[in-house]
Amino acid sequence: MDNLNDNFKDLKLAIFDLDGVIYHGKKLIPNVDKVIRKLKDFSIVVKYNSNNSTITREMYVEKLEKMNIASEISDFYTSASITSQMISEIKNNANIFVIGEKGLKEELEAKGHTIIEDSSQNVNIDFVIVGLDRNFTYQKLAKAQYCILEKGAKFYATNADSTLPGKDRLLPGAGTMVNALKTCTSKDPLKIFGKPEPTGVKSILRDTKIDKRNTFFFGDRLDTDILAGNKIGINTVLVLTGVTTKTQIDNLRHKKQESRKINEDLLPDHILNSLVEIFKN
Repeated sequence: MDNLNDNFKDLKLAIFDLDGVIYHGKKLIPNVDKVIRKLKDFSIVVKYNSNNSTITREMYVEKLEKMNIASEISDFYTSASITSQMISEIKNNANIFVIGEKGLKEELEAKGHTIIEDSSQNVNIDFVIVGLDRNFTYQKLAKAQYCILEKGAKFYATNADSTLPGKDRLLPGAGTMVNALKTCTSKDPLKIFGKPEPTGVKSILRDTKIDKRNTFFFGDRLDTDILAGNKIGINTVLVLTGVTTKTQIDNLRHKKQESRKINEDLLPDHILNSLVEIFKN
């Protein structure tokens, strides 16, 4: 692990998805901690962009620390933190009804917003924001519907992932909750802030001031990570330690060769079996 592979000789900013790229649940993917430390030894800037809105950035720092990876709160651009920042640019000190968990609520409160738990309160509701909520109920859905249809609240979402990886099977993602609210209000979210929208990548590029040509996004999902990176024109790298298989990529490329219509933004610039392959053996 002495030198960067030739494909990454221009690498100055590495943006990583987390689950499926850095770790699986609570388990570090082998040798990824060494890869991150080596990148920093090369003075490469490391940032993380995740669609998971359920935990705070502080919790991410603690999680990676347990995996022997040093990080700071400012290294993380989650769908919750991005949503909070973007909402704050629309309105300060807003009243918000949330379908979501601790990570989203705390990010919003940290920006000075008020979380309204009871939609029947005699207060204005400025926004309904939907993220993954593993305690999602009919009652929450009905309250969110009421806020939008009766109180005129604006509808936003952290992300629209249809599924997420569970311990031994796929689980419903935030998109299932977003679609439930779309159905009962006949309204689409005004904005979905997470990947494949490149909002987080734009924020990272703005904050680091590093050129797109020197920026690489490492992800495991074609429809979020790779699509987000390609939308904004940075280098994209699919890592085969997560949900996407080599067979899926081969099938897409085969369709392209047959001139069948595909979204070419789903195709990565590079493919790695794991992050270890960033470096020469």
